[in-house]
Amino acid sequence: MKQLFLFLLAVVTLAACHKNAVTGRKQLKLFGEESLRQMAVNEYKSFLSQNPVMSETVNKDAEMVNRVGKRIAAAIKQYYVQENKLELVKELEGYKWEFNLVNNKEVNAWCMPGGKVVVYTGLLPITQNEAALAVVMGHEITHAVAHHGNERMSQGALAQGLEIVGNIATANNPKYNNLFNNVFAPGAQIGVLLPNGRKQEYEADRFGLYFCAMAGYNPREAVPFWQRMAQAGGGQKPPEFLSTHPSDENRIAKLQSYMDEALKLYKPVGPTTK
Repeated sequence: MKQLFLFLLAVVTLAACHKNAVTGRKQLKLFGEESLRQMAVNEYKSFLSQNPVMSETVNKDAEMVNRVGKRIAAAIKQYYVQENKLELVKELEGYKWEFNLVNNKEVNAWCMPGGKVVVYTGLLPITQNEAALAVVMGHEITHAVAHHGNERMSQGALAQGLEIVGNIATANNPKYNNLFNNVFAPGAQIGVLLPNGRKQEYEADRFGLYFCAMAGYNPREAVPFWQRMAQAGGGQKPPEFLSTHPSDENRIAKLQSYMDEALKLYKPVGPTTK
């Protein structure tokens, strides 16, 4: 019986492996993106209703967050067209972008499926400028467009032995709602396949840097930003092998290796991009 289960698990896993059109890497994808986007709308609304949202009409930082987000969203479409990834251009039609700044001292930002983005005010003293903010937002948005959350949920479903049928519908299913919250709810962390989590982080760094550059923001700001993040951490982070995130030193080294390609895409558009 156990051998049969493992065989069926292997078949499902192989059948559910898709080549990611953004990164080129094969990834496990058991869930329909549309169903995840629908769930994200509800979670996002719930979060905003319980947290102080800064109005862009009266707050310059909130206006900046919205401006950066719109530029990056436009740059992603431009990148897809440039790379002749027309299926991804069509996929973006299902994204309903929202960019909000919330008054919270935590150093954080995130993006849910379908382009639901939040930046915390506690991040801004470390970004210090609009280009560094674009680096962070480009990174978080890449997690969404590269379907990293779907991949993490799929890994979690397999790890928990949940009943799996291709392209699982999650609505009104308590098991999958809980799994969704473990991956996407603000502050959630999931410890499934840690090395693969770091791979996702590097992908988000790389393509986020490209999108940032195409949006007109200087990608060179990524390195000093992560240096400031390292200093803000005060050396209290766990060793890399215990974390889904790369060490600051490895992340900065990777960013520097992506820089030449990012600079080819960089086209400054105004004084706020530096």
